[in-house]
Amino acid sequence: MLSRFFKWGVLRKLAEQAGKWKAELYVLYLAARDGRTPVLPKIIAAVVVGYAFSPIDFIPDFIPLLGYVDEIILVPLGIMLALRLIPQQVLADCRRQAALNPLSKKVKIWAAGAIIVVSWLAILFYLFWRFVLN
Repeated sequence: MLSRFFKWGVLRKLAEQAGKWKAELYVLYLAARDGRTPVLPKIIAAVVVGYAFSPIDFIPDFIPLLGYVDEIILVPLGIMLALRLIPQQVLADCRRQAALNPLSKKVKIWAAGAIIVVSWLAILFYLFWRFVLN
């Protein structure tokens, strides 16, 4: 009985929450591109959205339990922080825009992924050059 509750109840709630976070990531993406968003919230929003869609994690997913800590804890905390720092009027406008133009498969996810991968590779190259070669 308890296993059935955990299996369906908790998983359903997690799936619902993941859908909400996905919608908020799209709102953060729009807010990061909005000119009215201050610089610090814009940077935080861009980092959170980039990390959420990045194929590279701080903690690899194949490590049992710890591998999903960033997806379960770090990304939602980053979303909440960015949402608190962005002005409410900007958030309201971005939520309205997200509702009118929902995220579709037409979004250039491959281009965004390529930019994120190149950014990670540049960081790794710099660290290798700075600490290994010098």
